[in-house]
Amino acid sequence: MSAVQTPPAAKQAPLKIRKKRYGEDQVSLRRMSTRVVIGVLVATVFLVPYAVMLVGSLKTRSEILSVPPMYFPVDTLNWSNYATMWDTPETPLPYNLATTVIIAVCSTLLVLLVATPAAYYTARFKFPGKLAFLFLVIVTQMLQPAVLTAGLFREMLVLGISDTWLAMILINAAFNLSFALWIMHSFFANIPKEVDEAAQIDGAGKLTVLLRINLPLVWPGIVTAVIFTFVSAWNEFAAALVIMTTAENQPLSVALTKFIGQYATSWQYVFGVSIVSIIPVVILFALIEKRLIGGLTAGAVK
Repeated sequence: MSAVQTPPAAKQAPLKIRKKRYGEDQVSLRRMSTRVVIGVLVATVFLVPYAVMLVGSLKTRSEILSVPPMYFPVDTLNWSNYATMWDTPETPLPYNLATTVIIAVCSTLLVLLVATPAAYYTARFKFPGKLAFLFLVIVTQMLQPAVLTAGLFREMLVLGISDTWLAMILINAAFNLSFALWIMHSFFANIPKEVDEAAQIDGAGKLTVLLRINLPLVWPGIVTAVIFTFVSAWNEFAAALVIMTTAENQPLSVALTKFIGQYATSWQYVFGVSIVSIIPVVILFALIEKRLIGGLTAGAVK
């Protein structure tokens, strides 16, 4: 008889479990809704300045300076602002945009080229003065181009590369190298050494171990270094203002100030250039997000 009565009891247990899970789901749904509302409010606070810039770039100067303020254009959206701002003779924006892209991309590549093997070596091998070297690297992060502009300008004059892309590439790479090295050093240090030893037993050389075994595992660190270096180089202002004296060689961060005069400011162009300068950074984040997720799920599976 006991064997006959067992199946009904077994059938009733899942029902209780399902009811319990259903109740938990209801609580989670309420919490999720609260989190979504809070997230939307936080996102709104951060996105409002960009919305103001976008709307301001579509107004005329008189509409921006009107009292009482006009929150939206009266007649039509002035998309012509985005066309006319490229034709201002004192600010050659096409050259400025090309300069910014070249400096930011080359600085990022140079940082990765130097920081990746340096971080791998400091994380994997012991050598005299290792702690002193790492301490010196982190100390350089405390120095900023704004503090050293006079010395940097003098140095670039001596080297004969003042007012050139090479000068800004070297400066941006130098000031972002320490952060990238420390970030990737921590990622390399977290990889078990047995992974390298197993690859070497199979006949892989040190370069192969670095490129084919370790790099996929530290991809999130590389992505972090790329984002930090690119954004920092893209937004560099102090050193570029002093070293880049030719209008065509100046980046967007410096060219933007040309629309701000002592007695008048073309705010519609200031907002328009600001929006244009934000777009490449947004595109970079959109392209790198999937790579970051792929790096987090990568493994050392042979």
